[in-house]
Amino acid sequence: MSVPQLPLALRYPPDQRLESYIGAPDGALAQLRAIAVGEAQDWVYLLGPAGTGKTHLALALCAAAEQAGRGSAYLPLAAAAGRLRDALEALEGRDVIALDGLDAIAGQRDDEVALFEFHNRARAAGVALLYTASAAPDGLGLVLPDLRSRLAQCGRIVLSPLDDEGRSAVLRTRALRRGLVLDEAAIDWLLARTGRDLAGLVRLLDRLDRESLAAKRRITVPFLRQVLDASDL
Repeated sequence: MSVPQLPLALRYPPDQRLESYIGAPDGALAQLRAIAVGEAQDWVYLLGPAGTGKTHLALALCAAAEQAGRGSAYLPLAAAAGRLRDALEALEGRDVIALDGLDAIAGQRDDEVALFEFHNRARAAGVALLYTASAAPDGLGLVLPDLRSRLAQCGRIVLSPLDDEGRSAVLRTRALRRGLVLDEAAIDWLLARTGRDLAGLVRLLDRLDRESLAAKRRITVPFLRQVLDASDL
């Protein structure tokens, strides 16, 4: 399985950078920056429930590494499940590798063996690895004890869901990057009207961006009602 080589801007969206992540645990961003620029060769296990920004940080680490002139690769494991050995072989020679979504290969013995062997090769070569998962290694349903042991040895960063203040900050920051103006009333309305899933909120903001451009209108509460009420959000 080949990994396509795309320009940095396409592989790592500009919204997903270390400096734009909100709500990181103390020291986590500094740790990831050190890994990105080669000041540390850590193996990191990033865990948290859906919507806490695991993919954001995985992509951001790779983007920061490439900006520092180092080779990086990001692999969503769900896309490689069942053929992980080939996908991992395509990543050889990189300095920093992010493997996103261990949940997708848990319980698939061939994939677990491939990952265990890749982990050992990467460690021997001094390659920095970042894993993401929704739970700790013992809670993933992995069938290979040696893989659980290797993953348990990684440094751990635990992400928690944002509160409303943090979610407001994410919406405000993402809107500003798009040149949108979201007043506080509009943000409060969105948070009260929609679910707490951050990824869903970001997708919603993308939609609002398109709708406001098409209508040539600012994003106000009346506009939000007009656009979203029909969707039963």
